Amino acid sequence: MKIITLVITICFSQIIAAQDSLSVISLSEYLGYVKTFHPIVKQANLVISESEAKLMKARGAFDPKLEIDHTLKTFKNTEYYNKLNATFKIPTWYGIELKGNFEENTGNYLNPEASVPEDGLYSAGISVSLAQGLLTNKRMAMLKQAKIYVNQANADKQILVNNILYNATITYFNWLKTYNEKRVYEAFLTNAEIRFNGIKKSFQLGEMPAIDTLEARIALNDRRLNFEKSRIKFIKSSLELSNFLWLNDDTPIEIKDSIIPDVNTFETVDAILNTSKLAIEDLNLDSHPKIQSLDYKLQSLTIEKRLSLNNLLPKIDLQYNFLSQTPEVIRSFSTSAYKSGLNVSIPLFLRKERADLKLAQLKMQDTQFEIQATKVSLKNKIDAITQELDSYTLQNKYTTIIVSDYTQMLIAEERKFFLGESSLFLVNSRESKLIDAKLKAIDLENSFFNTKANLFNILAISNVNN
Repeated sequence: MKIITLVITICFSQIIAAQDSLSVISLSEYLGYVKTFHPIVKQANLVISESEAKLMKARGAFDPKLEIDHTLKTFKNTEYYNKLNATFKIPTWYGIELKGNFEENTGNYLNPEASVPEDGLYSAGISVSLAQGLLTNKRMAMLKQAKIYVNQANADKQILVNNILYNATITYFNWLKTYNEKRVYEAFLTNAEIRFNGIKKSFQLGEMPAIDTLEARIALNDRRLNFEKSRIKFIKSSLELSNFLWLNDDTPIEIKDSIIPDVNTFETVDAILNTSKLAIEDLNLDSHPKIQSLDYKLQSLTIEKRLSLNNLLPKIDLQYNFLSQTPEVIRSFSTSAYKSGLNVSIPLFLRKERADLKLAQLKMQDTQFEIQATKVSLKNKIDAITQELDSYTLQNKYTTIIVSDYTQMLIAEERKFFLGESSLFLVNSRESKLIDAKLKAIDLENSFFNTKANLFNILAISNVNN
């Protein structure tokens, strides 16, 4: 008995020394690294950059424009014509365009209507769409949709970031599970080694039969086998976890053997993932990123519908330009010298325009149905997961009691064994039952964590508490 006590003391001192050299990375620290440095999270930011670039492109439709048209024809040393037309245009928000023009034409065979004063002719005027294109047009619609797309991109980015954080969280929970399983097998391997060494010494002293050493060695090798399997599973899960860890922009991090997960994650998971009951009760589905993205999509389709309605109107474009030879004199521009034009066009059957309007209406209805279905689906999923979590909480209480009872049974059986009132077979049997109970408790905890992660994913939370 003294030998067994001495062996136990040495083994526990080794275990404590080994634990002192370990470093713990908590779930919050881990997710902080993922959210800050993971390439896919950075890729999600490109969605915002793309939307901003599209907004800049749409605003470009309102940029002032300078146009120069110069044509020249010379044949057999004769200048037929030399025409220069320079125009400066300023588009405005509604279907109005301001325009300034300079025209200079010379040549022996110049068309009479193109004749202008020797120093050229200046004009300043306006172009107005009186029906189609006045209150809305393609240029205005594109700019409005681009602004909406920036907001939609923010919602979509939140969903993308949430997905990568969800996958990273599931991987961490699996890493924690394999670590806890390894700890269980490691602890019972230590017990088996202590028991085998003690029984071997007792056999050498003639206190125990040889068959007990054989049974102890079988149990020891079985524990070694299970520990080796759990060790490999932990290594694989560590490598999977390393896929999510990066430093700066392009430096991946590999988890070392000295880094372990936080075994107290159960107490902090709700605070880290924002998945407490209070957070769920205060949830407003209208603020959900998926619903927001669909709402922005509906707003964009509404603009498209208004543009389709506007296209049913006739196209009436009016131009009016004041003419002057001396633009430096403001009063030289008068109504006595002008150039005007009126252009009217309308399709007789409007089949294309009516079809575009119908398609826009159908797209809006489809999006409205999708919003309704998504809200119901989200609500039902959240309710189902909430009930599942309540069940896991109850199951965890039962499992804790079972593990505690099996532990007491093993302790009592070991005490009886050392007193000579039990057998090694019964001790190993009690120990196997306790191992199974502990593994079931770990598996149940992992299911609870995964359900929390599913809730985190459904809520589309991209902000984690680090």
